[in-house]
Amino acid sequence: MASVGIASAEERPAASKEVYDFRIYHMRRNINPLDNFFSKALIPALNKMGVKNIGVFRETSMSEPAKIYTVTPYASFEEFGKVTSALIHDKDFITASADYNGIAMPQAVYERFDSNLLLAFDGHPKLVVPSKDQKLFELRIYEGYSEDAVRRKVKMFNQGEIDIFKDVKLPAVFYGENISGKDMPALTYMGAYNSMEERDQVWKNFSAHPEWQKMSKLPEYADTVSKIYKIFLERMPSSQI
Repeated sequence: MASVGIASAEERPAASKEVYDFRIYHMRRNINPLDNFFSKALIPALNKMGVKNIGVFRETSMSEPAKIYTVTPYASFEEFGKVTSALIHDKDFITASADYNGIAMPQAVYERFDSNLLLAFDGHPKLVVPSKDQKLFELRIYEGYSEDAVRRKVKMFNQGEIDIFKDVKLPAVFYGENISGKDMPALTYMGAYNSMEERDQVWKNFSAHPEWQKMSKLPEYADTVSKIYKIFLERMPSSQI
């Protein structure tokens, strides 16, 4: 097995990093009108503008009130700005959105939504679309007690942790440092699995990996994470990933 030493990321060529618009919709009612809006209006419009591989998920627990999670990858901050501006003037999008926009306030489908901008990691600069067999998604959000703590944790990923994940066959979808949004500072990433049993075995292998055992004890990475959220998700019908 090839070494996955902590300096390996420094040897990779520079690559452009995607920007993710990551949202959490806090639902009030039936989730179908929102998913229909995604599938019939928003996602086709974004695809037409060159934005592909948009993810739409719900929690596997079927919690109430439901939460809908979306991730939209943009090639850059510039593309994010251009597409956001162009979308509101797109005639096809306006027409396709008519039913959704016609929902009256008493029937509003969500209370509010959280919107977070994420910048992809150097070690995983672009979103990877999982296979259709990978139906279980784990969203992990790591909060840090300070900006420096999160920067050091991102560095830890880039300089070895991502390589260890690859070595134990953790199928990552995306990694992103939270640039703006709720509950800053933080980072967010997602893995995809065939089953919970596979997921548990991957994390068991990761925890026992000799390189992780070394890396996790380095003083520069001490106290980088103050709180971890683990959320298990499944695809919605409109999802492209």
